[in-house]
Amino acid sequence: MSVLTRTVLPVLLLGSLLTGCATHSDGTAPLNQRTWPICSLIGGLVGGGLGAIESAGWAGGGAALGILTGGLICYAQDGDEDEDGVFDRRDRCPDTPANTPVEHHGCPLPQYPASVKPVEVVEPEVITLPSDVLFAFNKSDLSPAAQSQLDSLMSKLQFADVVSIKVIGHTDSVGSDEYNQALSERRASSVAAYLLSQGIAPSKLTSEGKGESQPLADNETDEGRAKNRRVELHINR
Repeated sequence: MSVLTRTVLPVLLLGSLLTGCATHSDGTAPLNQRTWPICSLIGGLVGGGLGAIESAGWAGGGAALGILTGGLICYAQDGDEDEDGVFDRRDRCPDTPANTPVEHHGCPLPQYPASVKPVEVVEPEVITLPSDVLFAFNKSDLSPAAQSQLDSLMSKLQFADVVSIKVIGHTDSVGSDEYNQALSERRASSVAAYLLSQGIAPSKLTSEGKGESQPLADNETDEGRAKNRRVELHINR
């Protein structure tokens, strides 16, 4: 075996061994820049052992060469300072907190908020009371029968889950717009005032009139006009 071969062969064997130990794609290799002293020690042992195969004289030279080669090989390797699985050489975010998922450059993966279920809009419950039952013709004072009918609704209206109650008055199209608007407001106010007198909290109760603007049926017929004359209770929970 030539002198060159005997010199190069241990170096190649040592380089292959340390390179294999020091390079892993996941950044978890035990031999890297920070552990170069260990690499030098291993290199010295391996180099000395390989040199001793030839002769005792070669053992010392092989150990010295192994120490130098091992240290250089491992020092050339990258470490993983933040232990995120990406070598420092490729790590663009070197100070990633522990246990943070990262992409291939070592930067934290984007965190997307969990899908939020849209808030369901709860439609109010609507109770429709015919004005002809509540009021005399063209009047806004509640009849005794109307009071009795409202009394029957009090248990529903006083539930703890009721957030608000809106009283809305409506009329048919007979008469002027201004008159019907005012009549619808007076009738809604009369119903609201009675509900207040029966214990409904003022903070939960409002009233308004819509006049003839929101008909339910055809105002050209008696039946249609009767349906349009009404008071609605809109109950929100």
